[in-house]
Amino acid sequence: MDPEKMEDCKIFNLYSLDETIAKELLVKFDYPWEVLSSIGDFILEIAETLPKDEYETKGENIWIHKTAKIWDSVTIAGPCIIGENTELRPGAFIRGKAIVGNDCVVGNSTELKNVILFNGVQVPHYNYVGDSILGYKAHMGAGAITSNVKSDRLDVVIKNGKEEVETGLRKVGAFLGDKVEIGCNSVLNPGTVVGKYTNIYPLSSVRGVVPSGSIYKDSKNIIAKKESEQYSS
Repeated sequence: MDPEKMEDCKIFNLYSLDETIAKELLVKFDYPWEVLSSIGDFILEIAETLPKDEYETKGENIWIHKTAKIWDSVTIAGPCIIGENTELRPGAFIRGKAIVGNDCVVGNSTELKNVILFNGVQVPHYNYVGDSILGYKAHMGAGAITSNVKSDRLDVVIKNGKEEVETGLRKVGAFLGDKVEIGCNSVLNPGTVVGKYTNIYPLSSVRGVVPSGSIYKDSKNIIAKKESEQYSS
């Protein structure tokens, strides 16, 4: 593998690390899929450092900021941390190993499992996000999901053109850079990486690596945004 071919996939090119309490974990790795197996243990470690006057312990290994809004019908399993001013709407299901940052929205019937959501992430309507990392202010439209298991149940391979990286993992979802916009009812296939400031059209089936600052219409129609468009959101 030519390392330069996978530059778009590196953590420091995808994410603003100051926008998550998981920074200490992320800086230990080059690529986001390498982080997935450590999320649960990291939550248990960092929980000891959370300000006790700001976070409440709810159930086993669940820490929720006192300013978070959690509707009664939400289900949360630990280990899990819910950040400041975040809203978990009716029917949201957190299956554990989840870090949900500040000012996030986890919507009705949305399911999370083994994830890091940076600050400002919105997954507001009927989303599934599993074994994934979503960058600062990333947004998934209604019905968009991360598919995290291949149909043949083999380990997931990250593909960028002719370059491939074996993850050694059977469950790998998607990695969305900062301010990525995913259109409604799109499917992000296992091992998808979307560079920061990129927009994915609705109803897309996305796989592989999508460059930063792009508009993805389909796999054969990916155009570069103007620089002014990349930073306007």
